[in-house]
Amino acid sequence: MKLFITGIGTDVGKTVASAIITEALEADYWKPIQAGDLDDSDSHKIKLLLSNNKTVIHANAYALQTPASPHYAAVLDKITIDLSNITSPETKNHLVIEGAGGVLVPLNDTDCVVDLIQPDYKVIVVSRHYLGSINHTLMTIECLKNRNLLVAGIVFSGNKNKATESIILNKTGIKCIGRIDQEPYFDANAIKEYADLFRDNLLSL
Repeated sequence: MKLFITGIGTDVGKTVASAIITEALEADYWKPIQAGDLDDSDSHKIKLLLSNNKTVIHANAYALQTPASPHYAAVLDKITIDLSNITSPETKNHLVIEGAGGVLVPLNDTDCVVDLIQPDYKVIVVSRHYLGSINHTLMTIECLKNRNLLVAGIVFSGNKNKATESIILNKTGIKCIGRIDQEPYFDANAIKEYADLFRDNLLSL
């Protein structure tokens, strides 16, 4: 199973959600495009948050120097992101793929993050409550469905908002994989606890 983790925007909790899902399935992890923070990248963070010894963390297809939209970070690095150079790593394990920002973040003049999502991927959308998040969540899911991509589930991150979560689930009919509370910090123990809570829902996808 290949799970693509996307968010309704930046800083909504994709990396923590990716760590939980990776730990729950003892899956491999891959971030195709990393923009900035190369010494403390999402791949580095995932490695520190995992407890299992089965996960393989695969190298980025593109590791860009500047923390910015990938299309602009690539320009600063004097390269162009080419989707033909981005292929899923070979593995017999489950694979968790973490996107960059939201689905319409540009990668170059023609392609966006959504264009990284292959037909055999199952997409999990990470949503976080803020003013406007219902709209952003519904638009993200609408975009994915319009591309005939399978949205397998939603993960809610941050402070709970029952009204927001209920309307999103009712309008989309998408399964809630689980919710991640606003914790004071996340370490390997916290990730493992959440992984135990998420596992059954993930295995049923």
